[in-house]
Amino acid sequence: MAEDYSEALLKKNYYENCPGCKVDRYKELKKGLPIRELFSIWIVVLGTALPISSLFPFLYFMVRDFHIAKREEDIGYYAGYVGSTYMLGRALTSAFWGIVADRYGRKPVIIIGNLTVVIFNTLFGLSTNFWMAIATRFFLGSFNGLLGPIKAYACEIFREEYSALGLSTVSTAWGIGLIIGPALGGFLAQPAEKYPNIFSKESLFGRFPYFLPCFCMSVFALGVTIASCWLPETLHTHDKHSSSVDDTVDDKEIGFTGSKRNEGKPDNEGNKPTSEESLLRNWPLMSSIIVYCVFALHDMAYGEIFSLWAVSPRKFGGLSYSTEDVGEVLSISGFSLLVFQLSLYPCLERIFGPITISRIGGIISIPLLASYPFIAKLSGFNLTLLLNCASVVKNVLSVSIITGLFLLQNRAVSQHQRGAANGLAMTGMSLFKAAGPLGAGALFSWAQKHRNLAFLPGNHLVFFILNVIEAIGVLMTFKPFLAQR
Repeated sequence: MAEDYSEALLKKNYYENCPGCKVDRYKELKKGLPIRELFSIWIVVLGTALPISSLFPFLYFMVRDFHIAKREEDIGYYAGYVGSTYMLGRALTSAFWGIVADRYGRKPVIIIGNLTVVIFNTLFGLSTNFWMAIATRFFLGSFNGLLGPIKAYACEIFREEYSALGLSTVSTAWGIGLIIGPALGGFLAQPAEKYPNIFSKESLFGRFPYFLPCFCMSVFALGVTIASCWLPETLHTHDKHSSSVDDTVDDKEIGFTGSKRNEGKPDNEGNKPTSEESLLRNWPLMSSIIVYCVFALHDMAYGEIFSLWAVSPRKFGGLSYSTEDVGEVLSISGFSLLVFQLSLYPCLERIFGPITISRIGGIISIPLLASYPFIAKLSGFNLTLLLNCASVVKNVLSVSIITGLFLLQNRAVSQHQRGAANGLAMTGMSLFKAAGPLGAGALFSWAQKHRNLAFLPGNHLVFFILNVIEAIGVLMTFKPFLAQR
C-alpha cells in the first residue's frame, strides 16, 4: 500500500514544462535495463576522466625535457607539482560547479566540463616549459567540474532499482579513464621515437613529443561535448512551492523504498535533511565524504607512484619500463576493471552492501601493496605476470571502494541537495588528491636518495606510507565514525 501511495503522489505532481518531471514520467513508463542512459553516462565520464592521470607515464620524461631538475633524483619532486595542479584547480571550484548544477541544471555543467578538456588538455600537450604545463593543468581542473553533477545525474536518470548500477557506471567509467588514460599516454607519447616510420622528428608530433595522446583525448572529448547537447535535463524547475511539494514526494519515496524513517514522528521531524538544513550538519553525508577523501588521496598517490616507480631505473629500485610497457599494464587493468564493475559489482553490492565491500577492498589492498618492492626484484615473464595480476586486483579494489562511497553520499541527501553535496565531496576529494601527487613525488624522490636505510629502505618506505593511508581509510569505515541515513 505504501508503494501504491508513493506512486500516486508521483503521478499527481508532474508539471508539463519541467524537464525533471519529463524524466520522471519517462522512468515510470520505461521498463528494462536503461542501456542508452548507461552508455550516455559512460562516455561523458570517460571523456573527462581520460586526461586526469594520462600524463603519469610520460611525466617523468616531460619534466626531464624541461631541464628544471638539477639531478635525476629530483625529477619526481617537480613531477609532483604538475600532477597536483589539476586537483588544486578542481578543489577551488567544485563547490561552485555543484551550486551551478543545482540552480541551472546538470546539463550545462556537463557540456562546459567536456569543452574544457578540448581546450586546455590540447594546450597541455603543447607545453614548452614547466610553468606552461602547470598553468594549463590548473585551468583544466578549475573549469572541469562535472564529476559531482554527473553523480547526481546518475541518481536521477535511472529508476530506483538501477541506481546502484548507474553510480557503478560513473565510478567504472571514471576508473577506466584513470587507467586507460595513462595507457594511452604510455602508448602514444614520444611517437617519433616509437614509430619513426609514421612520425618524423620534424613533424608536429615530433617537435611536441607529448602532444599526440593529449590530442587524441581532446578529439574524443569534442565528440562527447557535441553528443551531450542531446542529454535530457533532470533538474526540476518548478516555482518555490512546487519544489517543496516534489521534495516531499522524493522524501516519501525514499522512505518507502530505501532508508528507514523515524517511526512515531511526523515526516518533517525525521532524519532527512531539508532545504534549509546545512549539508555540513548532515553527518551521514560528511562522514562518507571524509572517508572518500582518504581513499582518494591514496588512489591518486598510488597512480603517480606506480608510473614513476615503473619507469625509474633499476638502480633506484624501479622496473626500467618504457612508457609503452606501462601502457600495456594499465590497459590490461582497464579491461579487467570494465568486466568486473559491469558484471559482478552490482550483484556484490546487493549481497554485502557498499560499506562491507569498501572494507574488504581496503584490507586486501594492504598486503598487495607491500609486495610491490619484492615484485621489482623479478624479471622476464615472472615480473610481467605478477605485476599485471597485482595491478588488476589493486585497481578493481580501488574502484569498488569508491563506488560504495558514491552510493552512501547520494543516499544521504535528496535531489535538491545532490548537486551541492557532490560538489562538496569533489572539493574535499580534490584537496586531498592535490596533496597526493605532490606528496607522492616528494616521497618518491626522497626514497630514491635513501636506498640504504636499515628500516624500510628506498621504495619499501613509499609503499609502506601508502598502506598507512589505506589502513586509516579502512578504520574510518567502522562505527561510530561512518554513519548511514
